[in-house]
Amino acid sequence: MDEEVFNLSIRKFLKMVGVSSQRDIEQAVARALADGSIAGKETFPATVTLEVAGLKLNARFDGEIRLE
Repeated sequence: MDEEVFNLSIRKFLKMVGVSSQRDIEQAVARALADGSIAGKETFPATVTLEVAGLKLNARFDGEIRLE
């Protein structure tokens, strides 16, 4: 195994997930604010599930998204 290739591929994957998920959350909040379904002061529970089938990895991460 090439540790450098491995670590770079993990970082690239996590960066893509982070940037894409942030954009999706921001767009969802903007839509909800625009249509009046949220006030902009809420806190939302959030869950991310990471699955790597070939490694039999399934990990869940729980947190929250605060608007204020």
